[in-house]
Amino acid sequence: MKKEEARLFFRQQRTSLTTLQVNVFQDLLLIRFQELALPYFNYVHAFLPIYKNNEPDTGPLIDWLKFSNPGLQIVYPKISSLDFSMKHYLHEEDMYFENNKYGIPEPTGGTEIMPEELDMVFVPLLGFDLQGNRVGYGKGYYDRFLSKCKEDVIKVGLSFFSPLDCIEDVDFFDKKLDFCITPERVYAF
Repeated sequence: MKKEEARLFFRQQRTSLTTLQVNVFQDLLLIRFQELALPYFNYVHAFLPIYKNNEPDTGPLIDWLKFSNPGLQIVYPKISSLDFSMKHYLHEEDMYFENNKYGIPEPTGGTEIMPEELDMVFVPLLGFDLQGNRVGYGKGYYDRFLSKCKEDVIKVGLSFFSPLDCIEDVDFFDKKLDFCITPERVYAF
């Protein structure tokens, strides 16, 4: 399947989910995530979900990581639609978030963290394949950002759905996931 077809397919799948299904899937994502043997992290990059789009929520996974990694720092992105870049801000107690033009909650400012400081990145996606390729939202923000991270940064996707066999139109600049967590299992690539 090609990326555009996959985007449409997974958007339709998400739209058809009930609130109960989303809640059950979210609980199962946390259980599966806890199966990963992860090293100690200093900085984890996360995203806030767009709830109306039934996007997986990184919040419960972040809470568990903070419990198992005392001192863990969480970082959230802010995009620039002018040059398709991202800045990354350390989560602080008084941090304020605003929805951008795409409806994505973003920090309004704070202490900037450089991509090469990050140990793990939760990567938003619509779908993924058995090789670890992901179908994002089509603007390339995360592929550009991930190319600036250190080589061994751990890239984790979250999906309520099983993978495609193959995404046919993967580009050379597309960054593969290291893991994708679904309600049924953990995929390692």
